[in-house]
Amino acid sequence: MKLTTVAIDGRTSWGIVEGENFLDVGTVLASRYADLKAAIGSGLSGVAEARSKAAAIPTSKVAWLPVIPNPDKILCVGLNYETHRKETGRSEVDHPTIFSRYSNSQTGHLRPILRPRVSTHLDFEGELAVIIGKAGRYISRADATDFVAGYSCYNDGSIRDFQRHTHQFTPGKNFPDTGAFGPWMMTPDELGPLDELKLETRLNGQVMQEARIKQMIFDIPRQIEYCSTFTRLEPGDVIVSGTPGGVGARREPPLWMKPGDIVEIEVERLGVLRNVVADET
Repeated sequence: MKLTTVAIDGRTSWGIVEGENFLDVGTVLASRYADLKAAIGSGLSGVAEARSKAAAIPTSKVAWLPVIPNPDKILCVGLNYETHRKETGRSEVDHPTIFSRYSNSQTGHLRPILRPRVSTHLDFEGELAVIIGKAGRYISRADATDFVAGYSCYNDGSIRDFQRHTHQFTPGKNFPDTGAFGPWMMTPDELGPLDELKLETRLNGQVMQEARIKQMIFDIPRQIEYCSTFTRLEPGDVIVSGTPGGVGARREPPLWMKPGDIVEIEVERLGVLRNVVADET
């Protein structure tokens, strides 16, 4: 299934994407689940059955929101492709580099990514997002995929000058409406094996980043194992799994996103996340 969160005439709901239609399952199951995160926490119980009762709304009539607007945690993995590690000049490490995003830094598919008024150094980072399906601590690599509810596209938009104020990434990764998430999450049974899937970032139609998921330094099971060691993972948590080389900050000259730019993150078989860049007002 493809599942997502949207706004319909000003109200928020969630449901299934089928072709050009959004099936409003959230309204059918409103007495059971407050949102998609709650439904994920139940193992998506009753969601497939509610499909036949859900109103079908053309996707052109909905406003896409972040797939999970209210995750308990967004854990981001830095420097997780060798091409990106090398272009930054960072040393090899034995453990994943983890930083956090806040939920209010996110935006949805076809919604603007905002360049804040305090910076012009807005950069793109195309990534695969992992949505956690059930709570867990000290999860082993062997069991890790059992804790995955689905996968999505993510643009971990970065304000590079703020990211570099200190050794801590947090300020540059949490400006409002800079982390694009969507259009939907796809359940693992529909997406299938990850390793050979291609991840691609395009800016105004030009390929900026390209890699296969198998080129990650720390694969998804290792990320889940490591993150669940220092925190309890909860249903709806998001792990943003790393970006390949080719970011704008490491180009000569640097390439910063500007208002009017169109940035697309595509994960093969999964979908295309598309956003326009706009200035913060």
